Amino acid sequence: MSQRFRQRSAADTAGAVVDLVRSSGAISRTELAEKSGLTEASISRIVKRLLERNLLVEVGQASSTGGKPRTLLQLRGDGRLEVGVAVDVDQVDYVLINLVGERLASRSGRGLGKERPPDAVRSMGEEIAGMLADAGVSRTEVAGIGLALPGRHDPIRRRLRSQRLTSDWEKFAVEPELAEVTGLPVTLEHDYVSAVVGEFWVGRVPATSNMACLYMATGFGLGMLLGGQVYRGSSHNAGEIGHLVLDVDGPDCWCGSQGCLEAVAGPRRVVERARELPGVARALQLSGDGGAVRDEFAKVARAAMAGDAQCREIVEDSARYVAAAVLSTVNTLDLDRVMFAGRGFADAGPIYLEAARTAVSKLSFLREVSRVTIEMSQLGLAAAAVGAATLSIRKDLATTVGGPSDGRGSTRSG
Repeated sequence: MSQRFRQRSAADTAGAVVDLVRSSGAISRTELAEKSGLTEASISRIVKRLLERNLLVEVGQASSTGGKPRTLLQLRGDGRLEVGVAVDVDQVDYVLINLVGERLASRSGRGLGKERPPDAVRSMGEEIAGMLADAGVSRTEVAGIGLALPGRHDPIRRRLRSQRLTSDWEKFAVEPELAEVTGLPVTLEHDYVSAVVGEFWVGRVPATSNMACLYMATGFGLGMLLGGQVYRGSSHNAGEIGHLVLDVDGPDCWCGSQGCLEAVAGPRRVVERARELPGVARALQLSGDGGAVRDEFAKVARAAMAGDAQCREIVEDSARYVAAAVLSTVNTLDLDRVMFAGRGFADAGPIYLEAARTAVSKLSFLREVSRVTIEMSQLGLAAAAVGAATLSIRKDLATTVGGPSDGRGSTRSG
């Protein structure tokens, strides 16, 4: 571990120390040195900077085992306030959190729909201002905004490159535009990456964990944390598991391929199959409106959970494909745990969870030597918004403690 820390910049090293404190709850300088592989002198210097910037606080002493008692350190809850925004076609979620991930305020607003990007960004700014006002928090008390979005990202131009129903976003630099509207620095990230980082930060997941978060909204994404660090890939777009091909002769996917996970098991496919059954379509009042996929998927999912046999079969078929994708991911990456998050799992999460657990326990290549934890997100529907805010915290830490970030809103988790 020592070598891994030495290869990092000052910003990343400070962030990694913060991660060790976060995952431990309370820890001494000596324990930080032992876990990081850094010298006690180096840890003392980093801790001194973090204390000076009100990011850590001394919280008493550990039980003595002989010799001088060790002073314990914790994250300082009021050391930073950050806003997190998770955007989807149907709804935008907003949260205000502190440094330890506690939600101080939250609200939801209308989704992107087919709204023009400049109008949508103005709406976001108004919602953020309203949330802060309701919480009695001044904008000057907030360090920044984390923005979680679906679609392919362009980290160089700091914009969303594509989204299924809103092509106007292709050429719109959302990150600087929201920063201008709010007067706060903005960190842009994938919704699924935000979700896995939120789980990592708030759930006290060990700083060297290998975990993934399968995020379902109207499509799928996979946030990956390998060795405690977010894996983003060469173009900052790793994790598009919705376009993992599961059936080479399967239905066409909007991405141009065939048999992708999204095409065979996504919310849109579930709704299409339900509409093909006249009795189900009438009973659930499925309109056939292409823009109502999320609401209609929720109707089918709730009916499946309530015992409707036809809906249950449709959702279980979807879950079977999702389980296959999770199994392949676990076999490929050798993960400790997989979390399920996003609105897509809100109504029939147990069906998907059971299918994935069964597949991994029975078929995982490493099942004889390694146990994988598969569970629902601890953060519920707020996973992406909370995670976006924690990514903003990480970027802020890199800037204020260790120096400038990499300019891509992508400071690595440590």
